[in-house]
Amino acid sequence: MPEIREKFVNALVELNEIEVLQLTESRIESGEDPLVILDDVRKATAIIGRRFEEGRYFVSDLMMAGEILKQIMDTVRPKLEGRKGDGKGKVVIGTVKGDIHDIGKDIVVALLEAEGFDVVDIGVDAPAERFIEAIKEHRPDVVALSGLLTEAIESMKVTVEVIRQSGLDVKIIVGGGRVDEEAYEYTGADEWADDAAIGVKKIKAMVGVD
Repeated sequence: MPEIREKFVNALVELNEIEVLQLTESRIESGEDPLVILDDVRKATAIIGRRFEEGRYFVSDLMMAGEILKQIMDTVRPKLEGRKGDGKGKVVIGTVKGDIHDIGKDIVVALLEAEGFDVVDIGVDAPAERFIEAIKEHRPDVVALSGLLTEAIESMKVTVEVIRQSGLDVKIIVGGGRVDEEAYEYTGADEWADDAAIGVKKIKAMVGVD
């Protein structure tokens, strides 16, 4: 199994669409836990993000990675849905302004929906104002700010500040490949995560559900 996981990660990093989708089908058919597959997606996307920041990958490569992920999720999502429970709360999620990555966000969305959350996805490159509009319209329990690039941390800080200044009473979690304890403290959010599964676990704790 470690060998197929390594092949999967490498194929996704190299944007080998055919091989990635074949391996996804094979892993699902073998009865593998879909959360393990999503963890491998997380590992691959972290590498893709680094390559983009190093100038080795371009926006077109990120778009290709996003398209591959959507197809992976089409295969994995039905297996996650079997885990659904009762509605546990509402989450507004989006990738912050200046970052067009939706890979990590889409994984979190799938996991939250599988846990029974009502999720409002406001997309990528979302300015603070878009988050404010979504909060006012949907009244979520938690707002999740996503970003893959280092520069997204500054956008997260600005977005958190705007939400706080608006007087809206909502809990905020920041997450992504470059988010750590230091970034979390800098942004002023209530929680943070650098892993999708951990992020979902923290969101559940933030709304007080098991």
